[in-house]
Amino acid sequence: MRKIMEPAFYFLYLAAIGFAGVFLIVRSIQQRKKGEDNHGYLLGIACFLLGFGDAFHLIPRAIGLFTDTLDNPSESLAFYLGVGKLITSVTMTVFYDLLYLYFRKKGLFPASKALDIVAIVLTALRFALLCFPQNGWTVNATSLDFGIYRNVPFVILGVMVIALSFRFLWNESPYRFLGIAITLSFLFYLPVVLFAHLSVYVGMLMLPKTVCYLWIAGMFLKEAWPKKA
Repeated sequence: MRKIMEPAFYFLYLAAIGFAGVFLIVRSIQQRKKGEDNHGYLLGIACFLLGFGDAFHLIPRAIGLFTDTLDNPSESLAFYLGVGKLITSVTMTVFYDLLYLYFRKKGLFPASKALDIVAIVLTALRFALLCFPQNGWTVNATSLDFGIYRNVPFVILGVMVIALSFRFLWNESPYRFLGIAITLSFLFYLPVVLFAHLSVYVGMLMLPKTVCYLWIAGMFLKEAWPKKA
């Protein structure tokens, strides 16, 4: 059952997040043509990139599940799983950068050069750590220590966005629960970083993490969806 249901969920997620990305970009273009100052394209790009990056990891994972080879992948499948993790690590980071940039441009997050520098430094550090050979991307194997190292700047970036969301978006519909959604996504993600090497089933925590991303995308769509006259 799992080898059918989990891949099916992945493909539904990729379709939904892809739709959200394209819709938000098109909607933003339409609004800008009307002379409305809109930055929704940033959210559209964020969603599209998130789905694009996740596809490189989820599709090989779905193949591994469907063929019962995820626990003991072939050399080629291990390569695609590992490289997929690298790509999704990059796009997840950019996702939070774009969220921060969007709310800053909207005036909902404070215009702070200090926070801008923190976001840039954390992103640069994250990308630098992703380049180290100790990550073992091409063989889908990495040491626990280095798995933690590369996620430290990412988690700090996420905590920064969470803190800003709770401080400045709590009374902003539809983003009231954005901080909660992001917090939950990290709570589901961190056990995978720490314990996925112990059991393949720990990786299933990526399912509720993915639901959190769909929740976030739903908030974006709610704001951008055309209102009835």
